[in-house]
Amino acid sequence: MSVEITTLANQVCESIVKDIIDGTIGQGQKLNEPELAKTYGISRGPLREAISRLEAMRLITRVPNVGARVVQLSYEELLDIYQIRESLEGLAARLAAQRMNSSETQDLRQLLTSHRKHIQKTQGQSYFQQEGDVDFHYRIIQGSKNPRLINMLAGDLYQLVRMYRYQFSVSSNRPEQALKEHDQICSAIEEGDAELAEWLMKRHINNARNNIMRRMHTQSNPHDGDTL
Repeated sequence: MSVEITTLANQVCESIVKDIIDGTIGQGQKLNEPELAKTYGISRGPLREAISRLEAMRLITRVPNVGARVVQLSYEELLDIYQIRESLEGLAARLAAQRMNSSETQDLRQLLTSHRKHIQKTQGQSYFQQEGDVDFHYRIIQGSKNPRLINMLAGDLYQLVRMYRYQFSVSSNRPEQALKEHDQICSAIEEGDAELAEWLMKRHINNARNNIMRRMHTQSNPHDGDTL
């Protein structure tokens, strides 16, 4: 594969990931290659390479006789992932408190300052973290300095979790509450309190899980009103 095709595939893959994460391309939506090629201004070769990468990220699935679709997890599958996150990210926070140096914790604190400005700018309606080093959870996962744990959390699960974190974060109070919880986790890591950091991260992810459960309940029972 030529360097040019690989570069184009990288670019369009990033664009499609963003559109899947923020819901522009909806869950369960079928991917029409001619339409995507037109939308992203790319030929079919690089597009197919990009779609293969999206499949590897588990953001899309291939259905026999149907084609590629954006993943759509069942309620039970989604809660299962959050149970996994609660345990594994709790461990990551514990290790980060033990292993991150002062420069790394200062950078983590500065990251939260930038997140606070974003929430204020959106009047508390959004807490969309870009991927990689500007993602609070990703930074802590990397701070664990445990290669196997990093591979598990920043590999297969990462983009899928980002999609649901974003799409379920838009509620009346969750962004500001999430930032408050992040701030507490950061403080525990700064202080080197591994036990507290783990407990706070587990509680944070459990709160996010409960937020999803309430959201699902509201969608299933619209006359109950928004309890988020």
